[in-house]
Amino acid sequence: METTLIYSVPFGCSFAAIAALEWSDLPYRLARVEARDPASKQHPAFLAINPLGQTPALLTPAGTPLLESMAILLHLAARAPESGLGFAQGTPQYDHLNSALSFLHTTFHAAFMPAFQASRAAEGDARAAVWREMAVEKVNKSLAHLERLLDGRAWLASDAAPTIADAYLAATARWAEPLQLARLSDYPHVARVLAALEDDPGIRFAHAIEAGLPAVSRGGFLGHVVLDQLAVPAG
Repeated sequence: METTLIYSVPFGCSFAAIAALEWSDLPYRLARVEARDPASKQHPAFLAINPLGQTPALLTPAGTPLLESMAILLHLAARAPESGLGFAQGTPQYDHLNSALSFLHTTFHAAFMPAFQASRAAEGDARAAVWREMAVEKVNKSLAHLERLLDGRAWLASDAAPTIADAYLAATARWAEPLQLARLSDYPHVARVLAALEDDPGIRFAHAIEAGLPAVSRGGFLGHVVLDQLAVPAG
């Protein structure tokens, strides 16, 4: 059984796992969930894999579900040690990568949540403005920290090639300007890395997959499966 990643659109953080799979050269399939379609999010096969109905979700080659972006990205890096996606556990490089990825997965991702909450608020709800102000403050504070981390570095956790941390950065930092929370040009190191990532074939592939456009893989992508075809874990 091949690895299967369940990802969501539009603009899901599962984008990071798609890019990481491309960089890994591991064989894999994709299953698509439309985040705005309740039927898609509540599909029985999907809920059997992740009862929370959240993406990303991964089915390993053994058919075991693996949930949460950080766990999935670390799993892919460990399975493809020659890819440069990560480092050996216990090394200073691994600790640095794990710290950067943890910051992105917790603090940075969470910084956007008040803005998403505001976008769902009822018209006239005075709390929406407060939530947006909170998001602006938190996102800019996080970007300032990322700016410090990237000072003098080619990538977040490596000078050789992008790692899983950069994949997650690409997935989440892209929310800042469309939500009008920050100007990336105010953070030149962050903007530099994001521009370099946008030129990367794996990132371009992930964008094409999200947009439903023809996508050219490095060779690992085996195609899409629909939710009805997912191998649901026993028990």
